[in-house]
Amino acid sequence: MIDPSRRLKPAAFQAQEDYNRARRKVFLDEISSFLMRRPNDLLSFQEVREQLPIKSQVYRGVRAIPVARIIGSVDRYEDFNRHFLPTQTHTQARWENVDEATLTDIVLPPIQVYQIGEAYFVLDGNHRVSVAKEKGMAFIDAQVVELQTKLPLTRDTDQRELLRLAEYARFLEQTNLDTLRPGAGIAFTSLGRYNVLIEHISAHRWFMGIEQNRPVSWEEAVLDWYDTVYAPLVQIIEEQGILDAFPGRTPADLYLWIMDHRYYLSQEQGRQVGPHTAVLTYNRSQVNWARKVLGWTNRLLDHVAHPFVISAQALARALKAGSARR
Repeated sequence: MIDPSRRLKPAAFQAQEDYNRARRKVFLDEISSFLMRRPNDLLSFQEVREQLPIKSQVYRGVRAIPVARIIGSVDRYEDFNRHFLPTQTHTQARWENVDEATLTDIVLPPIQVYQIGEAYFVLDGNHRVSVAKEKGMAFIDAQVVELQTKLPLTRDTDQRELLRLAEYARFLEQTNLDTLRPGAGIAFTSLGRYNVLIEHISAHRWFMGIEQNRPVSWEEAVLDWYDTVYAPLVQIIEEQGILDAFPGRTPADLYLWIMDHRYYLSQEQGRQVGPHTAVLTYNRSQVNWARKVLGWTNRLLDHVAHPFVISAQALARALKAGSARR
């Protein structure tokens, strides 16, 4: 006969089943993440703070927040995956206790979170969030402290997107473009591209100084590059619907493609290659969109008053040529 004291209560038994089910989902999540090539880790709040400049913080009080927007943790980001499923066995006892409390209608205190944009990071209450997500709860009560930054996060922000945002934050710190041109946004789909824009602006500044025979400030160069080079190209891309031929890409991606491809063709042929050739030789199999691109590349030349600047290599060549003339 089983000792009654050793029998599991119905709620405790259900909590154990819930935990085991959550653990099985972890395995399926890992397979899905591998096949889809998507990160499956919680974001570390500390890493986010190190990557993004925080301007201020405001206590927002207790309110119901969307469970789906909780994407990270302050110190338990290794104990749960992206969907807040428990990945470590040492979480079992605490997880089951929280689940049992919800099953028996015990009111738990609000969790504590930091908010950055649309995303939340758990300071206290990781197991409560995990149980809430497993049970499909849409909202959970939380004490919210909002951290304000120029580049707020979304519910879809992952480690890769965080790195891109960090690069963009450094670009804005160097250029102050968001202040000089409010509403201006430059987004890439790959990493390492904002550094290339800094090279473009540096070279553009040098050419401005040569043409105008005077020192040109960094701020002036940033504004002139944006107004006479970048913005006109992006405007044409958007007006002509060119991005339809490049699914998943952004105007900034296409801007750098035009610049880089034209530069390398010029290097190969030992002469300045025009935009017609740059477009047509990129992918000869896409003749239909290439013909369409020819029109706006010609218009682009009319809008851009300064030479196309590709990279630091282009600047080095220009400086060398200038030295030779002297």
